[in-house]
Amino acid sequence: MKVGFIGVGNMGGPMCRNIIRNTNHEVIVFDLNPDAVKECTDLGAASAASVADLAAGCDVVITSLPIPKVVESVTLGAGGIAESAKPGTVFIDLSTNSPATAKRVAEGMKAKGIAMLEAPVSGGTARAKDGTIVIMVGGDEKVFEQQLPLLKSFSGEVIHLGEIGFGSTAKLINNMLAFCNAASAAEALMMGKRSGIDLRKLDAVIRNASGMSSGYANMATKALAGQFQASFALDLAHKDLRLALEMADELGVPGMIGPQVMNLMRMARGMGLGSSDSSSVIKVYEAALNEEVRG
Repeated sequence: MKVGFIGVGNMGGPMCRNIIRNTNHEVIVFDLNPDAVKECTDLGAASAASVADLAAGCDVVITSLPIPKVVESVTLGAGGIAESAKPGTVFIDLSTNSPATAKRVAEGMKAKGIAMLEAPVSGGTARAKDGTIVIMVGGDEKVFEQQLPLLKSFSGEVIHLGEIGFGSTAKLINNMLAFCNAASAAEALMMGKRSGIDLRKLDAVIRNASGMSSGYANMATKALAGQFQASFALDLAHKDLRLALEMADELGVPGMIGPQVMNLMRMARGMGLGSSDSSSVIKVYEAALNEEVRG
């Protein structure tokens, strides 16, 4: 089977390389970054000259793209997947979208005889590399079952949630929860710093007690070391939380916590931290109180 992969950057690249390593499929890649393409071709993938070139020659086309408008351009725009892929192709989108965007793209694909699975992922770059990410899938169950071996080749858990839209719904809810946990962790760590407690010992307590979460773990690891190189950039976290809050508004769910975390992210981005790790929101507290949380 010929598998095309569009978007082989920080997340897409590791996932694509796991497909190359773990299957016998012929893999073709496209990305605007030649270095990202080379990492895949060095393992045996071929490269395509364009999205259209890739889509026309593959049985399955996978995308991992940064924002919804890029997804729509690559899928439904001129020279995109819908226009270029042959009927019967399966399209799998690993990007984080709003449910409405996923449904709109799916309709565009259906009109061209292309089946779609929305399959956003969670776990960050580390789990993308070791093949343990979680994939949340929306789409036709028969298509899901057909593509399950491919999805399993680069993940640890694959969950079919129902029709198109529910994959994005699960991803946005999950990410909002993680961001809220991380923001709470930033506030807690600053409380610990100002109290005078040994932060390493406080960290040991939390990691073994009821306050522990993946959001806390990432925040504490980055903050205590003072290392904020992006494993998940603040700009991307801000985009995901904005999509989650838009969904909450559409559903009539009052925002008591999420909007406050959005404001914290806005302040951090205003400090020029958009390309830093999402955990850099703790620097808002540090700037306000003129004190760093390090341990």
